[in-house]
Amino acid sequence: MSLQSTVVFADLFGSTGVFESLGNAKATEVVTQATSWVAQQCTSHGGRVVKFLGDGVLAIFQDSSKAVAAVIEMQRSYQQVLSRMPPNAYMPLRIGVARGGVEIVSNDCYGDAVNIAARLSELTGPHQIWVNAEAIQNGFPLPDERFRPLGPIHIRGRAELCTVFQVEWQENVNSEFFTVPAGFEATSDSRTKDALGVQVELTWLEQQKTFKAFDLPVHIGRSHHVEFVVNDARVSRTHARLEWRNGSVALVDVSSYGCWVRFSGGGSDLLLRREECVLHGRGEIALGTSFSDLSAPVVSFSVF
Repeated sequence: MSLQSTVVFADLFGSTGVFESLGNAKATEVVTQATSWVAQQCTSHGGRVVKFLGDGVLAIFQDSSKAVAAVIEMQRSYQQVLSRMPPNAYMPLRIGVARGGVEIVSNDCYGDAVNIAARLSELTGPHQIWVNAEAIQNGFPLPDERFRPLGPIHIRGRAELCTVFQVEWQENVNSEFFTVPAGFEATSDSRTKDALGVQVELTWLEQQKTFKAFDLPVHIGRSHHVEFVVNDARVSRTHARLEWRNGSVALVDVSSYGCWVRFSGGGSDLLLRREECVLHGRGEIALGTSFSDLSAPVVSFSVF
């Protein structure tokens, strides 16, 4: 049976480290408690939990207003759950939301919206909610909530770019974000406003450079022709590039051996192999080898 639905994928960020720290038995208990809590939040807001995927929960909603309201309340309430977690069991939520066609087969669901929601959850950072444009154009305005346009983002396995928004769910939302009514599309004026003052700072050893939004794209690599040179044999001549995406800085891996991204605040490392992610806040990028290699060439970044 095919129907239009809003899919929510909520994932515990950093569960791999929890298993390493607590061991399988205790970590499984902690993860199960957290995912059960997430599932209960979905059902209490009118959603249907389809399945548990290890440290993630997949649910569907009939309309986007309930789905977005559910994940906003989920993130707010989950902060209290996090406050009771010991440091070695700290697992923030990251949530992807997508609306589109869904096929229900034997109590499971498939389709483009399912793939997009899962991928957005992987790409976003801890404590964040990303939604596709269709989810916020589903016939409802949320006048009290704000959505920040991240622009078109490549979704693995999908030829067409996906227009993505970040939901600012905190009570004291920064005024630079936008209230988005149904049918909203970012205009050239809103993109210009969002770009003002945004910079990304890169640091490697003694080298430090700051790039403004209008400087992008910039490239990172071993070649002396790139804008940020990392002279290490494990780094490709052109290893990665930073692009400006309607208010956000995207890191795109173009290397032979990949990039590993680690965001400040904990959580598991994100591996990019010919893939991309949006950079936010502070963190580090390991080029050509993982952070487990103590000699890895690591570039620190700060987006502000």
